[in-house]
Amino acid sequence: MISKLKTHNKVVGAKQVKRAINSSNIEAVFIAEDAEKKVTSNIEELCVDKHIQIIHVKTMKDLGKACGIDINAAVAALLK
Repeated sequence: MISKLKTHNKVVGAKQVKRAINSSNIEAVFIAEDAEKKVTSNIEELCVDKHIQIIHVKTMKDLGKACGIDINAAVAALLK
């Protein structure tokens, strides 16, 4: 499913992901395992509350690369 991040609509970054979760427009959320917990814990809680699938990615570098960007990413979301 992570391969869909390159070709499908997505949002990257904590603020954008939170906004998309609150608008109920999310198919799945990707969280880097090496991201700071203060950035990701709130997003994980929102996903659990709203029954959104969470997919863990090994590193922020891997997640950024999967999104097709040249910087690391802590969180990203695949839009419906």
